[in-house]
Amino acid sequence: MKKIISEFKEGYLKAGIILLVLVIVALGITIYNKQQQIIKTSENEYNMAFYELLDYVKDVEVYLAKSTISTTSEQGAETLTNVWKEANLAQAYLSRLPIESQELEKTQKFLNQVSDYSYSLSRKNINNEDLTDEDLKNLKDLHEYSIELENTLMQLSADIDSGRVSWKDLNQKDDIKFAKQVDNISKESFSNMEENFHEYSGLIYDGAFSDHITNQEKKGLTGDDVDEDTAKEKVQFFVGKDNIEKIENYGLSQNANIEAYNFLVQTKNSESINIAISKKGGHIVYINSNREVNSENISYDEANEIGKKYLETKDYKDMKETYYLKQDGIITINYAYSQNGVIMYPDLIKLKIALDNGEVLGLESTGYLNNHIERELPKIKISKEEAKEKLNKELNIKSEGLAVIPTKWKSEIFCYEFKGNIDGVDFLVYINVETGKEEDILVIRDTPNGILTM
Repeated sequence: MKKIISEFKEGYLKAGIILLVLVIVALGITIYNKQQQIIKTSENEYNMAFYELLDYVKDVEVYLAKSTISTTSEQGAETLTNVWKEANLAQAYLSRLPIESQELEKTQKFLNQVSDYSYSLSRKNINNEDLTDEDLKNLKDLHEYSIELENTLMQLSADIDSGRVSWKDLNQKDDIKFAKQVDNISKESFSNMEENFHEYSGLIYDGAFSDHITNQEKKGLTGDDVDEDTAKEKVQFFVGKDNIEKIENYGLSQNANIEAYNFLVQTKNSESINIAISKKGGHIVYINSNREVNSENISYDEANEIGKKYLETKDYKDMKETYYLKQDGIITINYAYSQNGVIMYPDLIKLKIALDNGEVLGLESTGYLNNHIERELPKIKISKEEAKEKLNKELNIKSEGLAVIPTKWKSEIFCYEFKGNIDGVDFLVYINVETGKEEDILVIRDTPNGILTM
């Protein structure tokens, strides 16, 4: 009996030990998983803060570039106020990063100085005081520093995305490879950075003035309402009846910016194409095919010619190419309506063209349908030479023309459009043909992936 009791106790003790080990293991796994979850959450927060920082630094650079060319106090005040705002936001996100280094202290100081200085200059402009030559020189210097900072952040972004650098590494002061030692950031640029700029192409680009695409009036939506069968005929016209295997109707979208019938087309070569036809007038709102493109056999000029001919055959007359973006074997070209040689930027159509065989994979006409009409343009009261007198004297003019541009208040302005260059930076400057007022400035970026404006 004693033996049995002894064996029972021994077995019970072993079972207890095993159970305790299992509990400890389970607890350890739970703690480990919790720690990993905390680390993952922290990394996500750091990533969010870093990419917000990068976006705001880009904005700072663009607005600083614009500030160096503006010649009117009103435009200058608006631009410098934007520099002040974006620099403050960049500082806020920079402070969320777990990096301890002198370089980030200097970055913080730089952004703070940009913010304070741009604010003080904006006050000058608001009070109708002209900026001095020293003010403009300081802005140019700050712009140069902002380019170096942006380049560095871009390299850090590439390192993080590729896994070469982690937030854990960046949090260890001895391991920082963010930048080399620099002196006073307000006087010395980041010229000694270890890596060169890596082009950032991960953006969705719609071109100059493309945010002005939604109006309540829908000026380009002409004609009577069409039914589903008529809309289906429009689909056949755009895709080509002989190319279609099957058409599926996905119904009427009534809550969209433009009320439209939605269709899915299966072509005879097994492509799927989404198409929307407006209820009013039966206009094409968009076409989109997401087929993969694995080679580039067509140049920009060839794609542009294909695009213009395509628009002609679809009854879009007098469309002129403006800006473009190339990604993953596909080029997206923006076309604006040209009325007697005047570019109507609100009347925008975007075409997506495959660079392997020139096939038009997509069309988006929201801007055109919202804004397109034949305009009665105001009388030009300021000569071109008088308009040029309003430009920054250092601007090397490359081209000039006339354009209608939208405003943030959903109105339109008839302007002279001057394209020029200062210190290696390309600009578009818009001067009102009636008043001679400097209405807008855009920075042009000629990148390997396309010509972009900011």
